Amino acid sequence: MATSLLALQKPKDISLDEIETELRNIWRVQDDGGSAPVATRATTFTLVVYEPDEIQQLLATLGYYDGEIDGSHGADTREAILAAQKDFDLRMSGRVDTETLARLRSEVRQLPEERLQFKNDDVRGYSFNSLAAQNPCRVITLCPTFGDDEGVSAQVSAYCPVQKSQSSNLVCCEYITLRGTKEALERVSDLVESLVVSDLPKFIWWKATPNPEQILFQKLAITSSCLILDSSYYGDAESEILKIQSLVNEQTNIADLNWYRLAPWQELTAEAFDPPERRMALTEVDRVGIDYERGNPAQALMFLGWLASRLDWQPVAYENEGGDYDLKRIRFKSESGREIQAELAAIPVANPGEVLGDLTGVRLESTNHDANCNTILCSETAGCMRMESGGSAQSSLVEEVTSLSDQRSDLLLEQQLQSWGEDVLFEESLAVTSDILELTN
Repeated sequence: MATSLLALQKPKDISLDEIETELRNIWRVQDDGGSAPVATRATTFTLVVYEPDEIQQLLATLGYYDGEIDGSHGADTREAILAAQKDFDLRMSGRVDTETLARLRSEVRQLPEERLQFKNDDVRGYSFNSLAAQNPCRVITLCPTFGDDEGVSAQVSAYCPVQKSQSSNLVCCEYITLRGTKEALERVSDLVESLVVSDLPKFIWWKATPNPEQILFQKLAITSSCLILDSSYYGDAESEILKIQSLVNEQTNIADLNWYRLAPWQELTAEAFDPPERRMALTEVDRVGIDYERGNPAQALMFLGWLASRLDWQPVAYENEGGDYDLKRIRFKSESGREIQAELAAIPVANPGEVLGDLTGVRLESTNHDANCNTILCSETAGCMRMESGGSAQSSLVEEVTSLSDQRSDLLLEQQLQSWGEDVLFEESLAVTSDILELTN
């Protein structure tokens, strides 16, 4: 790993020439007069990552977190969140929910200026080594920081982890990490565009809620080959899903990593109705129940949108009933005029999963008691007890869903970069999900 750190004091920002000069210096050292292996530089794609990680910075500023600011919410981050939730009398989930984030922001705003600093090492921008091992690429990471605007600094490095078999060449990835306040990064949005390698696909991984009003977001999204999002991050999933639909309407290729976590549920649902004797009974389904881990309804809404899009159900009513399970009730009409009722329930779980809002159960039933369509799917971690209550379990097909082996965003990202492009199934499902949410307006 070769690294060069540039830090320019306020008010001057880093320039394109300075970054390019440092890159040339790195490769000049790498060449070493021709004795070192030949390095293959960025030839596959540019990945621009917006990595705010506000929660770790908030916790560090308030003295709850002393680990690295790395964007990875492991055990240390969860313990810090729990400690803060306990002190501020919040629901102790160890997860970043809307109430927790709002309270931490409020507490930081009340601190005197001299305390708006933390000493934690900021290592954002260097978590893509497995990606770099397979692809000669350029990764540009934008890291918003707290505190005063002191300009934008850049850290430039090259990572060359793999020597190709029977070859003296190295596969290398260039890392450019820009740090500054949110306002400072907005100011250098043109610089970010200039750093993108021309004639290569450009992927944007926006690790925050999409913000069409933000200049930086606009400039990156409009020119991206694919805009990668993760709706599991969102505190207000309903409004953010509608923003995603607006981006799709503007012909932006979108990949929601949270959508791909639904694959095991979709596959097992489809398999349940593969046998000929059950295939026709699918049209008899008119009662749907979806349980999800409390905190984020994005997966539940997208699964319902997928199911409705496959069966040509048109949403006609949406009601937020609330209560202990934050119930949401949606009514549909089928092509034949049949009414379908769906219920989404937010379930507290003893052992939260890796992702906020994971599905825990799906129940498909019919008011026609002779129809052979009753189906119950439940996660292997949460079990089927709630879904099997009510007396219909004996006549139902019951299946256990095994989640993806690893649901981490960075690993899903690597898969997505290998098969990017327009995802018609996602877009059709998202359109119905958005139609559902529009009924609340």
